[in-house]
Amino acid sequence: MAFAERLTRLGTETAFAVSAAAAAWGAQGHQIYPFHLGDIDLATPGNIVEAMNRAIADGKTGYCPGPGIPELRAALAEDIGGHRDLALTPDHITVQPGGKPVITKFIQALMNPGDEVLYPNPGYPIYESQIEYFGGVAKAYRYLPTESGFAIDLEQVESLITPRTRAIIYNDLQNPIGAESTPAEREAVAELAQRHDLWVLSDEAYFEMRYSGTSHSIASLPGMAERTVILYTFSKKFAMTGWRLGCAVAPPELSAVFGKLNTNNESCTTHFVQWGGLEGIRGDQSGPLAIRTELQARRDACAAALNAIPGVSVAVPNATFYLFPDVTEAMAAKGLASLPEFAEAALHATGVSFCTRLHFGRPQPGEDRFYARFAYSGLPVSAINEGLGLLKEWVEA
Repeated sequence: MAFAERLTRLGTETAFAVSAAAAAWGAQGHQIYPFHLGDIDLATPGNIVEAMNRAIADGKTGYCPGPGIPELRAALAEDIGGHRDLALTPDHITVQPGGKPVITKFIQALMNPGDEVLYPNPGYPIYESQIEYFGGVAKAYRYLPTESGFAIDLEQVESLITPRTRAIIYNDLQNPIGAESTPAEREAVAELAQRHDLWVLSDEAYFEMRYSGTSHSIASLPGMAERTVILYTFSKKFAMTGWRLGCAVAPPELSAVFGKLNTNNESCTTHFVQWGGLEGIRGDQSGPLAIRTELQARRDACAAALNAIPGVSVAVPNATFYLFPDVTEAMAAKGLASLPEFAEAALHATGVSFCTRLHFGRPQPGEDRFYARFAYSGLPVSAINEGLGLLKEWVEA
């Protein structure tokens, strides 16, 4: 049986592969500390659940408009626009079954086979997967370590742009490295996009998952709204990862294309889930605040525990729920030469499971440091301290 050739170009979300290894070790009776998967173990706020249940009881279980129910599109336009100083209408909004479909539909709508799309590396692996799956040329741009985290190598970005470059994927508040652009960096990316007439996919999944400071969107900069698509998701702020609800914010003519793709791909996002999302936007905000407060406590505990491990160091980001520590010296202390060896040895010795830099894109030339990614969104503070305490003892042994 032969499958379509394009499947050979389809990647996956590699954190799930780490989940399988952790689950197999746990099935043998070992305690697992799951720092590998960016899920949230906190409950969705009760008012959102109640709104969904009411919608089901009221019979909102059938088809609804492909771009989304009008009430939710209006609420999203007001909320997203208000936080980004953008004048949005419902025509800018297409509701999606999660944030991930926005990546796929951006590529489908704007990239022809052979076109080049720039994407961050390390970065969310679905970017590269979807570019290549639809026949594009995925061109990775890198980050450089700084005292406060990481910065985009803007010189490299410009060197990658050719007449075939169609778009750049830009993930401010970045997964996996937690990096946040400075105003100057954001403005530089915007200037490149305008000078080379590029579309921008601004992945803003963590825009409201921050603990200090204020988030800013590249779409808010002059000349950018008409060439930018914002990826928005309910998964993080509202702890709704499994609900699969998000939206694309795009110029109305492109938004209409996304609506047509919705009709072809899903018909519509689950009707009653959208009513739950509407309550999330319009209703009591104490639940999201409690979620963010708890995640901040976890961030602080995780950062402190990692920095206490000899040979491990990490800057503390203001947003996301990831830490991306340098583990080069810790690996050397254990006599381990590769990240897969380090991750496997740590799992078997301590039960601590984490992703590595290798799960977020192919290493680029010149990389001479080793990094791991720790997601702290799925463990309480007590488990963070316990697991990373065991990791510290193992590294020191």
